[in-house]
Amino acid sequence: MRNNLRKKTYYGVTVGILMVNSRFRRWPGDIGHAGTWDFPVQYKIVHDAVPSRMTELHQSSLLEPFKRAAQELIDAGVDGITTTCGFLSIYQRELADFCSVPVATSALLQVPMVERMLPTGKKVGILTYNAEVLNGPYLRAVGIAEDTPVVGLPQTSEFVRSIRAGDDTVPYDVLREEVLAAAGELLNRHPDVGAIVGECTNLTPFSADISERYGLPVFDAVTMVNTFHAALKPRRFGTD
Repeated sequence: MRNNLRKKTYYGVTVGILMVNSRFRRWPGDIGHAGTWDFPVQYKIVHDAVPSRMTELHQSSLLEPFKRAAQELIDAGVDGITTTCGFLSIYQRELADFCSVPVATSALLQVPMVERMLPTGKKVGILTYNAEVLNGPYLRAVGIAEDTPVVGLPQTSEFVRSIRAGDDTVPYDVLREEVLAAAGELLNRHPDVGAIVGECTNLTPFSADISERYGLPVFDAVTMVNTFHAALKPRRFGTD
């Protein structure tokens, strides 16, 4: 049955967003800030998914709670599912197989596409919340080569601490400078990087700053969800 013929609880919401159960500040540009979007979205909190567990998905599964939450969104009326944590790439196949609508778990899904946009000799660099963990199964699950350059925010940074602690008092400018410094570190270590993909959805408020300072394209959760929405609900053009 076509999605637009499904019985729904609500109408006019194409994208459903599975939320990590968090308390830190989400700035405009973050996937969890409703003002980021030019279209309606529907949020669903996965209560078991606290920030401290999101980088341990290779050791302790949260797949079933995410399946249940996704099904609730689908039953209510959304036409596609995404999430607020890039580490959920590890569940991309399982959630796509489970859900009756398309699923885009992580901004990392863009990496293979971006690689093909770059000239020979240039690489995609990944900026992440935790580079110590973002490897192996999180990359393989979405078709990313394991030698792809990855640099993370320092685990002692205010960016990381505020997410773990649920601290909503850290000033925007402090977070911005930490993110810019991490992007600079990525480029210092890997000067052949020709584009950056931000794994962490909380990096997206700073994507424009990264691109402006370092002169590179930046792909993130917002570029992914905007593309996802555009495919789920294509723009209709006139005939003039």
